[in-house]
Amino acid sequence: MHPSRLYLLAAATLWSTAGVLVKLSSLTGWQLASGRSLIAAVALALALPEGRKRPSARGLLATFAYATTVVTFIVANKLTTSANAIFLQDTAPLYVLLLSPLVLGERPSRGEWMAVPVFLLGLSLFFLDQLNPGQFWGNMVALGSGVSFAMCILGLRATRGEGTSVLVWGNVLAGLATLVPALEGPRPTAMDLGMLVFLGVFQLGCAYALFERGLRETPALEASLIILLEPVLNPVWTFLFAGERPGPWALVGGAIILLATAWRTLWAASSGSRPPAQEET
Repeated sequence: MHPSRLYLLAAATLWSTAGVLVKLSSLTGWQLASGRSLIAAVALALALPEGRKRPSARGLLATFAYATTVVTFIVANKLTTSANAIFLQDTAPLYVLLLSPLVLGERPSRGEWMAVPVFLLGLSLFFLDQLNPGQFWGNMVALGSGVSFAMCILGLRATRGEGTSVLVWGNVLAGLATLVPALEGPRPTAMDLGMLVFLGVFQLGCAYALFERGLRETPALEASLIILLEPVLNPVWTFLFAGERPGPWALVGGAIILLATAWRTLWAASSGSRPPAQEET
């Protein structure tokens, strides 16, 4: 296998560890969101010096959307199952389809519009499982994370060349915005601190560096399919190490969303266009 594909597989695997670490940590969602982002910002700024440049005015919108995404993803993981959090965030392509004509002037193909009802079907199944009030609101936060992730994707496409700056400064913004509620949480244990460092340096920072390196020699189509490994592995790690079982309808809904994403990507390729791979959270 070509090294570039190994880089992408490694990035997807690192991304997939977020759910289980959030579940195992005794820290609050605010503490994890703040600490992870601040550590990731430092790691990315050191590894990718070009990211230290401040984003443009248009880039600030993508920066805000990215910051919202990484915070809501962590909070959702604390409130609902990790499978629900990652699958619902992966509804972002649905919102990109709906908003790209307005934001980017790009009209979706017929095949992409055909994927919309498939996404909606998968989305609706998440709410058929028996949910406690916390899980319901966690699902709603995860849905919001999908919307903000879509806005981040649109922002990055509208401000090409600023991706690294958006990620560095987006993590700075996310870390500082959640710092006050994070200070009110419990005192972290040594294990909590270790997991927080892993989340910031490896799960977010190093994973993005590997992703960027892998994209240099891998077609966007293939890259977007390879990183679908992340939402597949996320609930697996959480089940094996934290004992969390996703609901049966959530598994069916997640499978439908993954298949719809793969179908949309393959349809775009067969039509002669290749969508850019997406930075993960």
